[in-house]
Amino acid sequence: MSSNRGSFSGKIGFVLAAAGSAVGLGNIWRFPYLAAKYGGGIFLLVYVALSVTFGFSLMVAEIAIGRKSQVSAIGAFGALNKRFSFLGIMASVVPIIILPYYSVIGGWVMKYLAGFTVGQASEMAQSDYFGNYIGSVGEPLLWFAMFMAITAVIVLFGVEKGIEKVSKVMMPVLVVLILGIAIYTICTMDGAWEGVAYYILPDFSNFSIMTVVAAMGQLFYSMSLAMGIMITFGSYMKKDISIAKSATQIEIFDTGIAFLAGLMIIPAVFAFSGGDESALGQGPGLMFVTLPKVFDSMPGGTIIGTAFFFMVFLAALTSAISLMETIVAMFIDKLNVNRKISCLIVLGICVLIGIPSSLGYSLWSEVTVLGMQLLDFFDFASNSLLMPIVALITCIFAGYVLKPKTLVEEIELSGKFNQKAMFSVVIRYVAPICILLILASSVLSAFGVISI
Repeated sequence: MSSNRGSFSGKIGFVLAAAGSAVGLGNIWRFPYLAAKYGGGIFLLVYVALSVTFGFSLMVAEIAIGRKSQVSAIGAFGALNKRFSFLGIMASVVPIIILPYYSVIGGWVMKYLAGFTVGQASEMAQSDYFGNYIGSVGEPLLWFAMFMAITAVIVLFGVEKGIEKVSKVMMPVLVVLILGIAIYTICTMDGAWEGVAYYILPDFSNFSIMTVVAAMGQLFYSMSLAMGIMITFGSYMKKDISIAKSATQIEIFDTGIAFLAGLMIIPAVFAFSGGDESALGQGPGLMFVTLPKVFDSMPGGTIIGTAFFFMVFLAALTSAISLMETIVAMFIDKLNVNRKISCLIVLGICVLIGIPSSLGYSLWSEVTVLGMQLLDFFDFASNSLLMPIVALITCIFAGYVLKPKTLVEEIELSGKFNQKAMFSVVIRYVAPICILLILASSVLSAFGVISI
């Protein structure tokens, strides 16, 4: 293992950094939208059931592959079986596509955080504000560059002194903020408790196959699977740290934050809209159009809005750090360069790739790929195509080439693995079927055949 790579100091550092990767914008805007659309409480129940089986097994497999190989995603599969070297390349392409456009959205979050901080809440609550902002050229590019620079500085300090230290501060702060905002909105907004009841209490009459598909897709993306992140973080993991216990704790963090995000957003939007679920919107519409209106209408909304966008900024930053670290580790391992040079190379590449995503709403708004604007296309290519394909081949690799027994032996270096029977069944049989469902539903949704 290259001396440039570093490692986590211990279990807490690994768990918080990996949880920071898993907790991102998808937890804050996509999870509440899907929970509201697919039955509230029943969606939660299905999500948790899948989390402790499907999600847990995939995460454990990726961490174990990383720790066993002791190299980043681009080399991990080839180190264990040369015929699967191509899978490392595929897995490494995913964060290279995601980080630039994700950082463009991170720049939007920073803009709104700055606006709420200086008292522009009412202005930002106007229906046309967001469209006008992303339709401009210079300012979105500036905020994007600032977000990328902050991410690069943290990664530059390395695993223990940069990523781990920042995660140990940001993750607890994020939890406190989201819990505080949830309690405040529920207690101060008339009609919020109806939203709480819808969100928490399972209604089995709302159950459908699409509830399972939507929960599976959200879990898959939310837990940073098939991006090379968990493999890279696993390669930094010491042999005496329990993989199974760490994966469980990461899941608790990720699911807990997603649950609290729903508890914060769904009751507030329910109260604001009079129980209209469609007001939750999807993606940017919820984050940058609907919620500013909610904050502007509530007591102390400017303060709550500022705290909210600060929390979203932390969530976006922790995920961006993990994505960038995965790419940086790839360059360190493959080019044998030091961390500083690798960070500068990655920063340059990501800025160049991110510019089209930002300009896709302004100067290049007429440029589309498969009918999608550039940012939407990058999201489709990475999330809907590459990630499910990488995950499917990873299951084949772990279940039929490397074999579950080999990974179980790696996992049990740091303690007994009580879930090994379930792990074997899920990796070999359940996960491949689930991933094929995710892939099919994502593609059909992207082309408007079905709605997710």
